[in-house]
Formats: sequence, structure tokens, C-alpha cells
Amino acid sequence: MTDDGGRLAVFLPGLGAVATTFVAGVELLKRGRAAPVGSVTQLGLVRRGDEQPVRVRDLLPLCRIEALSFGAWDIVGENAAAVAARSAVLSEAHLAEVRVALERLSPRPGVHDPELVRRIRANHVVAERHHREKVEVLRRDIQDMKRELKADRAVMVHCGSTEGFRPLGQVHESLRAFERGLDASDPSITPTMLYAYASLSERVPFANGTPNHAVEVPALEQLARAKGVPIAGRDFKTGQTMLKTAIAPALKARLLGLKGWFSTNILGNRDGEVLDDPQCFRSKEVTKTGVLDAILEPSVHPELYGEVSHKISIHYYPPRGDAKEGWDNVDLFGWLGYPMQIKVNFLCRDSILAAPLVLDLALLLDVAARAGRSGVQDWLSFYFKSPMPAEGRPVEHDLFCQRERLDAELFALADELSRRPERLRP
Repeated sequence: MTDDGGRLAVFLPGLGAVATTFVAGVELLKRGRAAPVGSVTQLGLVRRGDEQPVRVRDLLPLCRIEALSFGAWDIVGENAAAVAARSAVLSEAHLAEVRVALERLSPRPGVHDPELVRRIRANHVVAERHHREKVEVLRRDIQDMKRELKADRAVMVHCGSTEGFRPLGQVHESLRAFERGLDASDPSITPTMLYAYASLSERVPFANGTPNHAVEVPALEQLARAKGVPIAGRDFKTGQTMLKTAIAPALKARLLGLKGWFSTNILGNRDGEVLDDPQCFRSKEVTKTGVLDAILEPSVHPELYGEVSHKISIHYYPPRGDAKEGWDNVDLFGWLGYPMQIKVNFLCRDSILAAPLVLDLALLLDVAARAGRSGVQDWLSFYFKSPMPAEGRPVEHDLFCQRERLDAELFALADELSRRPERLRP
């Protein structure tokens, strides 16, 4: 399907390792200097029934890579080139090819709550103190960046740091309560929620790649529907959880029992430093621990999955940088109850796994918006550790079921857009 040729701005709260790896990767793709490995939108093939498979980028009017541009916010005032060099994810050769483009991307001052992110020395923070004032700053930033980038459309993908865990309360239960909370600068409204509120208020689709609460709260879901904006989240499904959502369905398919699953990680990037704070780790733990119960359904087979011990830990180890290592020990049992084990040692690169997810989410949310969709896009669950279910649907964590749903919705979107060709224009 032919693209409309319009420019798409991708707005990135949190200009860290993930965001700069994504931006640098897109700039390399523009120059034909790398392959988009890991991206369903760029490399994926989908099939409907007995038809021949078709490339996703031929099926849908995705924005061309060459037409992507970027804006960002961060609480540290480094440009993207400095962040990418410090993060040490990409080779010097790759960074040299795109250094000029990265140097041009400087973040706007970020929204910060020092009680929620305590391990980063913030030096580039929005001066306004009141929630309403902060939202207005973000909305002006969105308008200004869209104009400066000459963008026809925009999406926002939150790539910021993990915030300390705070339970949800009444202020999150409805849009009216949330807006009263904005007026009162309620401390339970977090920076991530302020970015989401500003994005939706400007009718910019929003994806939450962090474990922080944002568009998952009822108030912001209501705002997304009221503004006619698609949303998705939360927490990018990258390393250990990606494997967990592939292995657990295999155990369930073979009706093999599970006694316990112990997962631990070491990593040394800024994400690891932030997660070294127990309150921030608690936010991550919440998104990682719900996976097994949702897939294995212990109430259906209590004899197999009724007493599973599921333990997760993350350890900050600076020498590793962005090269994360995940260890999994799986204690299972088979015929006649005899015990077995699975050992997994996944040496991965966190930002390398996350960057193509940012690309796919940006392009697919843009297409969803142009098709007139709004509210929760649960067909994007494939990309998240703790996906948002649509109303009346259960949460799906099985990686393969998620991919089947994603493929089916890509065809549905193509059908919707073919019936409404006027939406192909900017």
C-alpha cells in the first residue's frame, strides 16, 4: 500500500540508552548502513488464510523511515550524541556515521519528581512546580516541536526511567477526579502520567514502554477515548520476559508441571542504577510477575500449576553496562511426577532489543490513529510485559497468541484503510 508521504514526529520522554539507540538506528537505516533486525513492521511477513504471505510494510501505509523525525525530553541536559556515547550500546563506527544527526537532538527540560527517581542527578528540569503548569509546558513543547520538525502527525513513546512504586488511588479512577488532582498538584499523579495527559490532550497517540503507571489508569483511558486517540502499554517486552512468554506456553501445551521459576538479572546501565532503588524495582516486579499465572491458568490445572514459586531479582552491576545477563532456573515435572530442570542464560543487549519495539509501536499507533481507532489497542500486547486489555477481554501474555492477534489486526487495519482512502492523507 502506498504511503502518503507525510512526516511523522516521534516524541520521546526519556532520552536515554533505549531512545538514542532507536534514533541512531533509524538514522543508520535512512543511510542504508544497517538492517532493521527485530522489527515486525520492516521485516515481518503476515498471512491470511491460504493467501500468499505479504510484507507488513506492503500491507499497510506505514510512514517511510526517511520521513521520521524526533523530539525528546530528559531530566539530564545531554544531547543524543553524548548520551549514546556514554551508554556505549553502539560501536564507534556506527556512532560516527550518525553523530551529526544525534548532536542535533537535544532534549527539552523534563518533568521530574525526585521522590520517584532518586538515583539520577537531574540538572535539566521543567521550572514550573504546579502540575497544571507542567502540563501546559509539555503541550507547548509538543506544538513547537511538531512545527519545527514540519511534521504532519506525531506519536509519543515513553522511554523514561522507572519510577518508584506508588499505589493507585481515587484520583486515577475518573478523568474528572484526575483533572481535580492536576489542579491540586496531587503527588500521586506522576511525571509519566503528566506526559501521557499532555500527549492525549494534543491528540498524539501514546505508548508506555516503562513499568510506570500512565495510560493504564482509568482516567487516562477515558481521556484517550474522549480525544479519539489510540494508546498502548506497558513496559517493553525485551529479554527475560520475552523468553518466559515463549517457554511457558510450551510447558502448558505439553501439560508439563511447574514447581518454580527463579529469574535474576545483572545490568549496569542507567536503568540498572535506577532499579537499584527498591521502590523502583517494585514497579518493575509488578509488570514481570503476572506473566506465568496468566499463561498457565493454575485454576484450570491446579495439579500442574497450583503451587508455583516465582521469584525475580535485578542487580545493578556497572561493568556490564547495557549488556544485560539474565539467568533462569525452571523446576518442572513430567510423567509420574519425575522432576526436570531448564536452565537459561540469556546474554542480551537491552537497548538493542527495545529499539525495534519503539519503531514498530510508533508506526503502528500512527496507522491506528489514521484508521480512526481510539482507546486501548490490545492487539499491540505483543510488545509489552504487562499489556493493557481492552474492556471485556482477558490479558493475553502468550507470545504466540499475541503475535497471531497482531497479524490479524494488521489485516483488519488494511481493510479499514482501503475502505476509507481519505485517511491516507496527512
